[in-house]
Amino acid sequence: MPDTEVLSSILNAQRNEITEYHIYERLSQLTKDPHNKSILKQISQEEYAHYQVWNKYSQTDVKPSRLKIWFYLMIARILGLTFAIKLMEKGEGQAEVNYRGISTHVPEALDLSEDEDRHENELINMIDEERLRYVGSIVRGLNDALVELTGALAGFTLALQNTRLIATAGLILGIAASLSMAASEYLATKSEETPLNPVKSSLYTSSIYFLTVLFLIAPYLIFENVFHALGLTVVCALTVILVFSFYISVAKDIPFKTRFLEMVAISMGITALAFAIGFLARSILHIEV
Repeated sequence: MPDTEVLSSILNAQRNEITEYHIYERLSQLTKDPHNKSILKQISQEEYAHYQVWNKYSQTDVKPSRLKIWFYLMIARILGLTFAIKLMEKGEGQAEVNYRGISTHVPEALDLSEDEDRHENELINMIDEERLRYVGSIVRGLNDALVELTGALAGFTLALQNTRLIATAGLILGIAASLSMAASEYLATKSEETPLNPVKSSLYTSSIYFLTVLFLIAPYLIFENVFHALGLTVVCALTVILVFSFYISVAKDIPFKTRFLEMVAISMGITALAFAIGFLARSILHIEV
């Protein structure tokens, strides 16, 4: 029987394996795609096999973490299967340290770690999920909404100085732009040699654009002071950029910092420029609202 510290590490590794077994098993039941279901079933079986190896050394049955199971199932339902799985796998760095620490007591530890990394990465990359196939359309809709509308709202803020008027102008602009984006995305996708459905591409682009528009104009429906509204709109824009950059960095294995800083620089740069244009327009044209 291993000493207390080693046994604790074994039990932790064992609990991780049985927890992930249940997560993959539940995810396989949730997905309707036969291809994805088969992959998730295979990963769950590997996790259970690893659990049995640890069980041989601990000689103790352990229960899975119900909270962890619930959390990743919720994430999968909201943000997608691939994101949930990759987020879970990124959190296993500490588990690898445990494997190395107890390898002298459990000869199979390093082999289990290497086997899990290799096979799970191969299988995860085989998972086919619709929302990731159309991520390009989502990125175009989100980027355009952040750049165009945040900039427009900044310009409207100084030129019009009336929150209700600014919100109305922003909403009209957003609706028109989302319809234009839908048409452009449909024609662009249809003209390319791609397996993507033009109608779905246009719906993803226009939908994410319009939802971002609603989120950005909301502060102008809350505050009477135009500068308070603009400040909160900028915070909303930065929040959207932060969340989306994190999502893409996990789901598509793209560096988070690079994408986040790039999107912030573009969006906030256009906002500052539009704010200056609004100031000049109000001064030169003597607009009073």
